[in-house]
Amino acid sequence: MIYKLFKMPFVGSFMVKWRSPLTDTERLEWQPVSAKSKSGGMIQGLFAKAKTEDVKATIVLGHPMGKEAKAYFLKNGYAEFLRNNGFNTLVFDFNGFGESTNGSFSYFEDVLAIAAEAKKITPLLPMGYHGVSLGAQWAIISFTDASHPFTFAIVESPSATTEEFWIKYPAAYKTLKVLNFLLPRYAKKIRPVERIKEVKNLQSMLLIYSYADEWTPVEMGERLKANSAVPTELWTVNDAGHTLIMKSDEQEAYKQKILEYFNTAILFGK
Repeated sequence: MIYKLFKMPFVGSFMVKWRSPLTDTERLEWQPVSAKSKSGGMIQGLFAKAKTEDVKATIVLGHPMGKEAKAYFLKNGYAEFLRNNGFNTLVFDFNGFGESTNGSFSYFEDVLAIAAEAKKITPLLPMGYHGVSLGAQWAIISFTDASHPFTFAIVESPSATTEEFWIKYPAAYKTLKVLNFLLPRYAKKIRPVERIKEVKNLQSMLLIYSYADEWTPVEMGERLKANSAVPTELWTVNDAGHTLIMKSDEQEAYKQKILEYFNTAILFGK
């Protein structure tokens, strides 16, 4: 309960009952997955096999902030696109979102917990990650843990620091400043622009940003790329709002880039 109270200024409006966008027939293709996270939450996800005979890898998808939670990837066509191109797909809810129970602010623990389950399901396949905004920012922290099973990752529109994102929300920003004062070591631990220097296991990373994004500008991506401990590419689009590239006029180039990166990363890893 204490975590939920502290979270209210930040994500309180998004902690709602989850609604599945899948039809009854579509649900038959998805396998429920759950994992106990060190954040304290029970993380709920869905796993679906690729729709091709040649299965290339398993991709874990980390959602942005929003009431949709993992449905973001189902409603916007990410899961279908990946499955049609030979990738098993796992979508999950961060703690306190969607169907996952509430836990602490350590969302990076949720990534590690669900990734371990994904590895159990497909132990012989390469594993990649694609996170957007919230799902990207916290993944960077999880990548500093040597236990994570990912060998390549798309990190889309993460904030370079938590403070830079929340400064536009006065109540949340003031709460964050208090928490940082009380927990200075933890604040340092979750600072993406610094922790990206400690990323492990990944053979490569792709950063994606939009020049029209007012929340996480391209300059954040430039700073992250400069500090990255692994080979990292920064790819940009010109005219898409925050978390909205898949709905923009640049959708096709975006999908082509995702597919190109994943296919190349798999070949490079062999």
